[in-house]
Amino acid sequence: GKLNTYITTCIAILVPHSVFISLRFTALIQKLLRNFMRQECLDSRFVFDRPLPVSRLVSLIGNKTQIQTQRYGRRPYGVGLLIAGYDDMGPHIFQTCPSAHYFDCRAMSIGARSQSAHTYLERHMSEFMDCNLNELVKHGLCALRATLPAEQDLTTKNVSIGIIGKDLEFTIYDDDDNVSLFLEGLEERPQRKVQPAQPADEPAEKNDEPMEH
Repeated sequence: GKLNTYITTCIAILVPHSVFISLRFTALIQKLLRNFMRQECLDSRFVFDRPLPVSRLVSLIGNKTQIQTQRYGRRPYGVGLLIAGYDDMGPHIFQTCPSAHYFDCRAMSIGARSQSAHTYLERHMSEFMDCNLNELVKHGLCALRATLPAEQDLTTKNVSIGIIGKDLEFTIYDDDDNVSLFLEGLEERPQRKVQPAQPADEPAEKNDEPMEH
């Protein structure tokens, strides 16, 4: 969307046996990894008659992307993923790195200018366990808004919201009506105060009296 130049964030409130993935890379690599993950999930369903645990899926992705870093003549994928899901072990948010490392997180954002979102999430981490669904989405939107320049704000044209949770069907809200309901709950963005320019020192008054010789 229109925020791709700034940040890609996943606002996910974690669905049973479902996975939500935020992707930032070329279409070819996106198709390759998407098909790989889909096939692994289908294999688990048909062979073991159970959904693939999120942690196992992330481990398989790490193994696949690491191969490219160990073989001569192979170009690494050079991608990062943000994966959120809910399985028998509860909610999960994983971040994978281009180096093939991956991390289990409580909250995370990826993309350009994501450090501002990290700061917001760290400051409010202790509040998340007591939040309801709408409050969690609000925190996600506030973290996303913190990455924007002063002249830009969140609108229905540049925000999509994905919700994943226990006993909830995986849902993406990207239409104006639903997104606007979440944006209406946000407090007005505080305007940055512009310091007034300091007046230049006034020149000394000229003395019109003639100088004595």
